[in-house]
Amino acid sequence: MRNTMKQHYPPLVLFGYWLGPVLIVACHIGLVLPLMIGLSSGAWLWAFGLYWLRMLAITGIYHRLLTHRAYSAPAGVAWVGSIVAASAGQMGPNWWKGHHVNHHLYVEQDQDPHSATQGFWWAHSGWLLSKNFLPARLPSDLEQDAVLRTIDRLHFLPLLGLAGLSFAIGGLDYLGAFLLSTVLLFHGVAMVNSVCHAFGTVAFVTNDMSKNNWLVAILTLGEGWHNLHHALPWSARQGITLVNGEVKYLPDPTFWFIQLLQKLRLASQLRTPQTAQLLQATRLESPALKV
Repeated sequence: MRNTMKQHYPPLVLFGYWLGPVLIVACHIGLVLPLMIGLSSGAWLWAFGLYWLRMLAITGIYHRLLTHRAYSAPAGVAWVGSIVAASAGQMGPNWWKGHHVNHHLYVEQDQDPHSATQGFWWAHSGWLLSKNFLPARLPSDLEQDAVLRTIDRLHFLPLLGLAGLSFAIGGLDYLGAFLLSTVLLFHGVAMVNSVCHAFGTVAFVTNDMSKNNWLVAILTLGEGWHNLHHALPWSARQGITLVNGEVKYLPDPTFWFIQLLQKLRLASQLRTPQTAQLLQATRLESPALKV
């Protein structure tokens, strides 16, 4: 039987967690800085690099490694990747997984923290400022890892540290680039919850509104192939679809990154579906698949 008791959060943990949305709101307000001073070419490159590096940490480490165990990796990969992901203002790994697991278990039901049935903007960002902000439970596997637990509780330090590093490198110019990059990344990730449950194509039966969306896939390094992800959440490769019964592979930079880790002996046991599993996922009788 699933444990339905809600997590108890000590005051210090609550304080640290609620700093997350406060800092994201602050980054949005801080966009006045790059608008006022403009950005140099170097600052634009800094913003560009920070966006893609941190997005990759969210998709490749938070999502496909820690949440869905789509592949295996040494603890150091998870630790370093989680620090980079936390510097994006995406909270800590335990908080992130706690929410995402519930999203899959209860997709578009009352227990789904960002159910698309509550409206586009609710799924996009409104839920973060509601009672749904705190996960019902934190994942026990990540809670047992002292390093990940520490990163989770101090998730705001990498974000603040990166802001300080940006200023140290290039003053207000690079700080403005950091703010712009962080805000764009926030909305890029949020589009998976909102846009990919509203606009796109469907190849697999999932009994929810998940869809494949090319634009979101580009902005999130492959996470926009959301219909396949909801059909087979454990797959390390999300860029897969079916056309007239034939398997078609779609651009999935996060999967390419995982393959690179494999070549470097930093990833193993990549889980990808066989053709029979993909075909089965197009049928209404397709069985429930593990998160």
